[in-house]
Amino acid sequence: MRVAIIGTGYVGLSTGVCLSEIGHHVTCIDIDEQKIKQLRIGISPIYEPGLEDLLANNIAAERLRFTTSYKEGLELAEIIIIAVGTPQRDDGGADLSYLEKAAKDIAYHLKQNTIVVIKSTVPVGTNEYIKKIMEEHCRKNISFEVVSNPEFLRQGSAIQDTMQADRIIIGSENKEAAEKVREMYSSLNIPVIVTSTRSAELIKYASNAFLASKISFINEIANLCESVGADVIDVAKGMGKDKRIGEAFLYAGIGYGGSCFPKDVKALLHTAQLNKINFSMLEQTIAINNDQQALLVKKALIRFGSVKGKKIALLGLAFKPETDDMREAPSIKIARSLTQLGAEVIAYDPVAINNAKKILGDIIQFASSVHETATNADAIMIVTEWKEFKDLEVASLIKIMKHPIIFDGRNCFNEDRIRACDIIEYYPVGRPAIVKGMDNERTTSL
Repeated sequence: MRVAIIGTGYVGLSTGVCLSEIGHHVTCIDIDEQKIKQLRIGISPIYEPGLEDLLANNIAAERLRFTTSYKEGLELAEIIIIAVGTPQRDDGGADLSYLEKAAKDIAYHLKQNTIVVIKSTVPVGTNEYIKKIMEEHCRKNISFEVVSNPEFLRQGSAIQDTMQADRIIIGSENKEAAEKVREMYSSLNIPVIVTSTRSAELIKYASNAFLASKISFINEIANLCESVGADVIDVAKGMGKDKRIGEAFLYAGIGYGGSCFPKDVKALLHTAQLNKINFSMLEQTIAINNDQQALLVKKALIRFGSVKGKKIALLGLAFKPETDDMREAPSIKIARSLTQLGAEVIAYDPVAINNAKKILGDIIQFASSVHETATNADAIMIVTEWKEFKDLEVASLIKIMKHPIIFDGRNCFNEDRIRACDIIEYYPVGRPAIVKGMDNERTTSL
């Protein structure tokens, strides 16, 4: 099948690579000339495990190509997938300007009947709106259908999430168009759910909002655990074994970030408000997450009284491991808060340094290793749970610090590893802190 994809961000590029991998002939279109030049020689502009190998293989097999030309890219395309960004507006709604432009460009260059698939995350009613735009700008003798096909990719596992998805959602009022899109995915053998267009649009927002709410809930439980002396890891394990609840997204920490959850929760809340629905649960999900991102700074202030002049080492900058994405990353709020309070901040991340410098480069220092970051630090804050950090030998790490104090925002270490240290102050999330001196040990909370 001949497929054209508009946009080469996380969603567009991952989708294009995977569709070419299962045998389709895919052309990816993007207006960024430098990005297209890189992609043509197999260099990915984003960090995503496994992506570059598939990229190179399918370019070599001549199933995958890249262009800035709509005329070239849309030629003979049976399915056109729109995967452009829908960033958040100031009022919380989705900015559809990139989508509108893509629709007009497609309509202007389209020369054959086709199916236009909107994979971008969009508010309810957007597919109908885009179809009207295209009808206004398309040639009279061309017919097309617009189908909703939301993505559910997680950064850091986008390839796996495409090739081994839990489900594929197809929203359409046209059975033939829905069947054509189903056929495109058929070799993946993934369950397909066909719904109305509006239901498909809402499924994406509802899914992400539910998961975000689940994270905020376990973080509130974590705060309660600290107050009553319970361990949130044990509580979450006990909850997650209940099949009605499930174990996923029950990991307490310093809140969610990234390009999806913050934006999608606010967009769904905006839709509810427009329709005069009181969705207070989403309001609380957002408020809890905002508070949670400030948790480590609050703990540090309780411990030190003031962080002015303190050297604070941040381990992790990306919003999650296995990605270089800094969008809505908790590290941004933490770094800015610490520097505003007079701390000296030095940070390290295995892959996100370059992107972090664009946001934080003028206020913090950057290191090239954990060792460099931790040397003479008054405290370490673990912000992203990279495997490199989880595998650290804690006893050796604290020997190079000025003070052996760790604020663990992702609960990377178990009690045995901490208790093996002679001297340490360890402050996790939702678990009793461990404070060990030369001749005593106690558990406490901040």
